[in-house]
Parts: sequence; structure tokens; C-alpha cells
Amino acid sequence: MVSSSPLTRRNRALSSVFLIFLCFSHSSNAQTKPVFACDVDTTPSLAAYGFCNTVLKMEYRVADLVARLTLQEKIGFLVNKANGVSRLGIPTYEWWSEALHGVSYVGPGTHFSSQVPGATSFPQVILTAASFNVSLFQAIGKVVSTEARAMYNVGLAGLTYWSPNVNIFRDPRWGRGQETPGEDPLLSSKYASGYVRGLQDTDSSDANRLKVAACCKHYTAYDVDNWKGIERYNFNAVVNQQDMDDTYQPPFKSCVIDGNVASVMCSYNQVNGKPTCADPDLLAGVIRGEWKLNGYIVSDCDSVDVLYKNQHYTKTPEEAAAISINAGLDLNCGSFLGQHTENAVKSGLVNETAINKAISNNFLTLMRLGFFDGDPKKQIYGELGPKDVCTPANQELAAEAARQGIVLLKNTGSLPLSPTTIKTLAVIGPNANVTKTMIGNYEGTPCKYTTPLQGLAATVPTTYLQGCSNVACAVANVEVATKLAADADVTVLVMGADQSIEAESRDRVDLNLPGQQQELVAQVAKAAKGPVVLVIMSGGGFDITFAKNDPKIVGILWVGYPGEAGGIAIADVIFGRYNPSGRLPMTWYPQSYVEKVPMTNMNMRPDTSNGYPGRTYRFYTGETVYSFGDGLSYTKFSHSLVKAPPRVVSLRLEESHVCRSSECQSLEAVGPHCEGTVSGFEVHVKVRNGGDREGIHTVFLFTTPPEVHGSPRKHLLGFEKIRLGKMEEDVVKFKVDVCNDLSVVDEVGKRRIGLGQHLLHVGDLKHSLNIRL
Repeated sequence: MVSSSPLTRRNRALSSVFLIFLCFSHSSNAQTKPVFACDVDTTPSLAAYGFCNTVLKMEYRVADLVARLTLQEKIGFLVNKANGVSRLGIPTYEWWSEALHGVSYVGPGTHFSSQVPGATSFPQVILTAASFNVSLFQAIGKVVSTEARAMYNVGLAGLTYWSPNVNIFRDPRWGRGQETPGEDPLLSSKYASGYVRGLQDTDSSDANRLKVAACCKHYTAYDVDNWKGIERYNFNAVVNQQDMDDTYQPPFKSCVIDGNVASVMCSYNQVNGKPTCADPDLLAGVIRGEWKLNGYIVSDCDSVDVLYKNQHYTKTPEEAAAISINAGLDLNCGSFLGQHTENAVKSGLVNETAINKAISNNFLTLMRLGFFDGDPKKQIYGELGPKDVCTPANQELAAEAARQGIVLLKNTGSLPLSPTTIKTLAVIGPNANVTKTMIGNYEGTPCKYTTPLQGLAATVPTTYLQGCSNVACAVANVEVATKLAADADVTVLVMGADQSIEAESRDRVDLNLPGQQQELVAQVAKAAKGPVVLVIMSGGGFDITFAKNDPKIVGILWVGYPGEAGGIAIADVIFGRYNPSGRLPMTWYPQSYVEKVPMTNMNMRPDTSNGYPGRTYRFYTGETVYSFGDGLSYTKFSHSLVKAPPRVVSLRLEESHVCRSSECQSLEAVGPHCEGTVSGFEVHVKVRNGGDREGIHTVFLFTTPPEVHGSPRKHLLGFEKIRLGKMEEDVVKFKVDVCNDLSVVDEVGKRRIGLGQHLLHVGDLKHSLNIRL
């Protein structure tokens, strides 16, 4: 270990951010003016500069600015704390701010103060993803960007946010899985583009303008932090091209192409022997070349330093600086490029033209944000301020997001609870009365907290016991807990994890409930007078087979890290004021799975030769505790097929096509046979609510393709959210394109259509169709 590891440096950075936050939160002298360039009101001479002329095209303005800078000044714009140039009226700008699920105090660009003491803290991403509601993803992004702009206008925030995290939640042990939309490429892609558009889209007529600039991270195949001594700083993810294009890349592609994201962050790890921040194929080739990124590429914090000092990828720091810039990196979170780029230029390792290109991408992003347009208070969002943060509507959206995400995993009929029949409710568990645990990581100061205990106690009389001093639960207070449960009409156990169990730089080694939690749950269930409800607060899943099979445990809810209003949402679901509609965005595996599967194996597909069972619902062949898409409702939904695709779909090939003269198992998903409407059809599903209460239901359309090219066992094609009153019905329509939706990725990363039988699934419905030539 080097004397100052990246982890240590990052922790120091976060500690200093927290100290800054404390200083600001106790100070009434916090900055009250936004940071911006081209303040022609104060300095009229700045109007003569082309880059301050808002009438000119942005590209001309950027070129004008770059031409006025010295090499040293240019290098100052390659790092997150970008040096100002006072002679040109450009102030220092801090690029690093975070907004994973609300404006965060992580990163030095954002602070809270007496002016704005908190911001709306939405559920951690994994729970929001469980809503499977794309309009919700976008609505949350819109609120977060409004609050960010409001804070920017009083000098408390920046305009560039390094969120969202769209890595695939491949392994249940990953400590950062909580930050992601789950294990499915389609859901992750829909979340990515939806949240990005919520953050970035403006009310301006100019589609190129940005409200704030989002950033999709961590590119790519990044999902090992610190597992059994293997750290992200040294980890080489060995990934085949099929898995890369089929699983790891789609969310990033959707971010750039569908979301028009302003930034992509390259990761710490290597992929197939190359650091991602120094791989020209991944950066200049794919992001900038194939996907046409309209924005900048930023390194994860100290990534360039890591590839030199930890990975020893280059012999000198100048080579590390040069190889990253030449690969397509525009901005360095950290100081490495600021320290070593000038010598890299002097050594002939990188030319000034490459630096001009990098800072032009950075400046163009700031131009799109209005940073060079003078006083922001005269611009489109200039009226926003502290009054627009933590509004009642924003806080209600946080509660609604938690309600929509909560997943009911087990219900033997006792839920929802009836408040009128409960005289005493026992609330037990280390997460029963937590505050900060509810908001997960990359958090900000919330507007306020409602804990699970507070939410439940607001409805019925309660008794409370923590049960363990913390979630590690080295010692459980079983004796008092069982007595409490024996005296209560109903018992609610709130168990699970927190950042001491699963976090950035902390992966789990098992899937068991921590410490004595399982013993506490089992003994309380055994002793309880009435029904027992188990609530799991966590990012990742647990092996809770014991609880699933315990008849005294009548209900199990997974509530993720539910955000500032988590207690309201939990109580609303338990007491039936809200009919649960969340579905699991990731598979819950038994403990036996992680005992035989190393976290470092990046292969998605099973391998029968060595007993490797594969990963995620798409490829995993073993037993599960709960499956992707699982989730119950308090009402009963049924499906019927109203409009089905034809049983046979014939694709016409040109005369010269090779498959006309030879046997083909699959067909390339491009060409005349994929053009127009020839390869598309619709699936219409009637959904009926046959129960006695209103409910929201997610309709999933899955496909099982023919067994070619290691195709998935099952694959999500689409999902739609529908609200139905009791005994009400409606029709959900899916458009399916054969070439886009029914194709699979082959061994070299190309999309191909399997010829033969495809099976479409909606709930218990199945419909087969045969694709042939």
C-alpha cells in the first residue's frame, strides 16, 4: 500500500467536505452570490470579448476563449477546481458536485447554510428503480435540478453534478449496488436516460441548453470496490465482448444517446488490462466516436493518479497525464493533470492541440449552462432561491417515491394491518428509529426525517426496542424483545444494513443478516402473541429463507434506503393507506451462491464445465430467495392477451444473402429485412383489477429467445405502470421491433436475431412466435 492511498485521500476529501459543511451550516456569512463569468454589469470592458457575446454561436465563443489563454491557464481548466483567470473575468469554478438522489454535500462544490439548511432527500436509487416508473425517475431529476439551481443562485452549489451511477448491480455483495438502478440493462437504461433528462432538460426553446449538467458513471464494468482485499484501484475486470455490449455498456449508451448526458465519468478499474481513463477505444472511440457525446469526459477522483501510482501503467507521471488526455479525457477529478501536464507537453508526450480539445469540451458544457452569459439572476432560472428548496410538493414527491418503490415480498393475508384492531404495536430492530441510515450514501442534509417508528407510532400506540446497539448486532437483546412481542397485538421488526455493512469501498462477504439479527428475528417470531411483520432496510438483498418459511412471519417488506420520508411510506404500506406496487430490481440469492462464486468473475453467462451458475435473472440457473420482478399487491391483477403477434414472422432477405443458400441459426439485426414496419408488431394486454381496492401494477413483457449465442434465459423487453380502481380494467400496449427487441448479442458483440421459436411472457401468459426466413 502506498503511503497515501486513493481511499485515504478520498476519505480525507470527504472529511474536509463534511467540515466545510459544518462551517457553512453554522455560519450566516456563507456566500450569497453565484459564481459566473462575463459580469459585464460590473466590468463593462468584458463585453468586448467574443466568448462573452451571447449572440455568437457557442462553438465560436469557446474558440475565442481558448485562443486567449496561455498554456498554464489552459492546464488550470483540466482539473475539478478550475483556476480562474481574473484578467478575463473568469472566476474559479468547482466542477465536483453530487446529486445521486437529492442535492448532496459530498463534493466541494455544494454546501448547506442557514439560508438553505437542507434539500429534499429522495430514496436511494435502488428503491426508486423498484417503482419501475420512468415518469417518476424524470420527476425526481427535475426537482433535484430545481433545488440545485436555487442553491446555485445563492452561491451554495455548482452547475455540474456527477450523478447518476448506472453501473449494473451484477453481484449482490457490491457495496455500491444501492446507488444503481439494479441488475437489468433495460431498467438501468430507462432510469439513466429518465433521470438525466429530469436533471438537464430546460424550459428554454434552445434544446442545447442545460438546467444542470448530469454525469453517468462509472464507465465501465465497474462493480468491485473492496472484496477480500481486492480493491477497485488495482482490479482488472476481464470482460468478454459479448458481456460488454450485452450487459455493461447499454446504460451508458442510453445515457449518451437517449439522455443526451453532458458527461461520462471513467472508473478506477482496468478493463481487460487497460485503465478505463487511459483507453482510447473506450473514450474517444466509443463515447465520443460511436455515441457522439455532447459534453465532457471526467475521471473518477484521482483515477489518473491511480493508474500511475497504484497500477504502474506508466513509468512517469507525465506519461500518465499524456496517455489520459490523448485517450479522450477532458477533466481530472484531482490535481494530477494540473501538476504534470505542462511537463508532458514540454516532453512531447502530448500536444497543446489535445489540451485545447479537452478544455473546449469543458467550456462548451459551461456555455450550455449559461456560466458565460453574465448574471444568472437575469437568466431563465434566476428567480429560484431558498423558497424553492424543500417545498411541501418536493417533500411529498420524496414520500411518494418511497411508497412506489417499497416491495411486498411475503403476505399470508394479515397485511395490511387494521389500525382499529391494534391496541399495542411492538416495533423492534436496529433500523426501527434510524434517520441518516434511511438516505444511504452520496446524501445531503434532508429537509427533515420521519423514521419508521415515528411513522408507525403516528397511527397506533407503540412500544419500541432497538434490539441491538447497531446493525452489526454483535449482541441481541433477545430476552426483552421476546417479552415485548409476547405482550403486543402485532410486532414489526425493522432490520437490515447500513453504510457500515455495505458502502463505497466496502463489499459484503456474505448474504446473511448481520450478526445476531437472524437469531433476534427468529426468537421474536417464536415468542410473539400476534402476527410478525419483517421490514428489511438495505441496498442489496439477503438470504432470508428462514423468514420466508416461518409461518409466524406473516409479511416481509423490502424498503431499500427509503429517503427522508421513509417512515411515512412504510406506515402507509403496512396500514394499507397505500397499496404496494414495487418490484425487485435485483435477484436475492441464497448464501450458497456467494460461497461458490467469486465476486471477481465478470462473466454473466453460466459455464457448465466448472459449475459456474451465471449472474442476474437473465442468466443465473440456480435457486433464488426472491427473483427479479417479484412483488405483491393487496389486490389481484389478471392479464389477458387482446392483440398477439403473428405465430410466424417471416423476414425477407435480398437474393444475394448468404442465409438463402446455407443453414443459419441467426441473422444479423441490420439490413433491408429490418427496415420500415416489416419487422415490427404490437402486443396488447388487458389488465384487470379483480380485488376490492385500487392498485398500481407493473406489466412486464419478457422474452425467451432461441438458444443461440448464449442467449438469455429470459430478457425484459418492456414495462408499463398502470393504476386501476377495484374491478377496473384497461389495455397496455407494447410495440416490439423484431430486430431491436428480439435480437441478442453474439460472441463478438454484434446483435443477431435468433431464428426459431421465441416465447413472450406477461405474468402467467405465454405466447410463442416463430421467426423464419
